Amino acid sequence: MPTEILMPALSPTMEEGTLAKWLVKEGDAVSSGDLLAEIETDKATMEFEAVDEGIVGKILVAEGTEGVLVNTPIAVLLEDGESADDIGEASAAPAAAPAASEKEEAPAKAEAPAETEEAAAPAPAAPAAADGSRIFASPLARRIAKNKGLDLTGVKGSGPKGRIVKADVENAQSAPAPAAAASKAAAPAAAAASTGPSTEQVLKMYQGREFEEVKLDGMRKTIAARLTEAKQTIPHFYLRRDIKLDALLKFRSQLNKQLESRGVKLSVNDFIIKASAIALQQVPDANAVWAGDRVLKLKPSDVAVAVAIEGGLFTPVLKDADMKSLSALSAEMKDLAARARDRKLAPDEYMGGSFAISNLGMFGIDNFDAVINPPHGGILAVGAGVPKPVVGDDGELTVATVMSVTLSVDHRVIDGALGALLLNAIKENLENPVAMLA
Repeated sequence: MPTEILMPALSPTMEEGTLAKWLVKEGDAVSSGDLLAEIETDKATMEFEAVDEGIVGKILVAEGTEGVLVNTPIAVLLEDGESADDIGEASAAPAAAPAASEKEEAPAKAEAPAETEEAAAPAPAAPAAADGSRIFASPLARRIAKNKGLDLTGVKGSGPKGRIVKADVENAQSAPAPAAAASKAAAPAAAAASTGPSTEQVLKMYQGREFEEVKLDGMRKTIAARLTEAKQTIPHFYLRRDIKLDALLKFRSQLNKQLESRGVKLSVNDFIIKASAIALQQVPDANAVWAGDRVLKLKPSDVAVAVAIEGGLFTPVLKDADMKSLSALSAEMKDLAARARDRKLAPDEYMGGSFAISNLGMFGIDNFDAVINPPHGGILAVGAGVPKPVVGDDGELTVATVMSVTLSVDHRVIDGALGALLLNAIKENLENPVAMLA
C-alpha cells in the first residue's frame, strides 16, 4: 500500500517547520538516501533524505508552506505496481495560518472529523525511543498521549508502517506522569506573567502613522519565546570585572606574526573562548546547567559563542574547547560562524554547552548585561578594550587597555561566591595569556 512521507523532526526540539523546497516531483523514482526536500527549521535549512524506495505518487504540501507540524504527511510514496489511484483520499497538510486559531484547528481536521479539546491543542514534539530512533505517531495521538501522561515507547501502532494512531493511545493503559503534575503546578505562574499589549492594541496605538509590518520567521519567534522565558524564569544576577589586555594584545601580535605563514590570524575573541574554557576546568562546580529539578555538572568545557546573522543569532558550540589550541579554536570558530550565517549548522553544532560568550566589543559597546540562554549556567558579556587610566603595580598612575566584562549567572546553578571564582579565573587567564598554553 502507498507509504506516507512524514514531516521529519530534524532536531530534538522541532515541532514544526517550513517546507522550503521540493527536490523531487510527482512521478520521480527515489531510493533510500536520495534527497527529497529542503526543510527550514527555526535555526537552519536542512536537506531531508528518503528512507524507503518507490515513486513519488503525490505531493501533499507545496513548497514554501510554513508551520507544517512534525509527523504530518507531506507526500505519498508508491511501491512497484501501485498507481495514483491507490492513494485514495489524501489531504494536504495544513499551511500555517495567519491566526493561531486556524493553525491549531487544521491538524485536528486532517485527522478527526469530530472536534475535541484534545484535537484543538498543539501537538507535542515527536517522541523518540530509548535508542534515539523516532517514534511514528499522528499529531492527534501525540496530543492524547500527552494529556493521558502516556509514554508512546510502550504503545504498539496499528496504522500504516506501524504508525501510532488515535485508537492505539485511547486503548492503551495510561501511566502517571510526574512531569505533568509539575507543569500543571507551574501553569498559574506562567499564566500570570505579563505578555504586554496585544497586537490589536499596538496597531490601534499607531493608527494613522506610517509603518511596515515585519513578518516573524521561525528563528525570530524562537528567540522571542526563549529569551522571554529566560528573563521570567531564570533568577539572573550579575558580576562585573575590568580586565587589562596589554599583555594579551602584545602576545597576540607575536603569535600572529609567527602564524602568518600558515594563514592563521588569532582574534581577541579566540583568547576569550580559551580563557573561559580553561576557567570552567579550574572551577568545575561552575561548569553546570539547570535541568528542571537537578543540576548537571559537565566534565568537558563546551563553550557556546553568540554569532549575529541576518534576522537573529546563533550560538554554535565549541566542544572540548579547553583541549584545543588557539589556532584550532580560531579555525573552528570561523567555520561555525560562516555556516551559521548561511543557516547550515546541524542541530548538534548549536545545541548543548554549559556556558556562553557574547562579544559586542567590536561594535564599540563598553559593557552590557547578556540574557542567559537556557539551560546554560552563565553567559559572559564582553565589551570593547579601551585605553583607561589605571594605577600600576608601582602605585603610579598609567594608561592601560581595559576591557569590561559582565558575567550573567543563573542563581539556581551558581551562587555568588562560585560565580566570583569563575570570573576571577577568566580574568587571570586573560591577563596571563602565556600560561594558557602551558
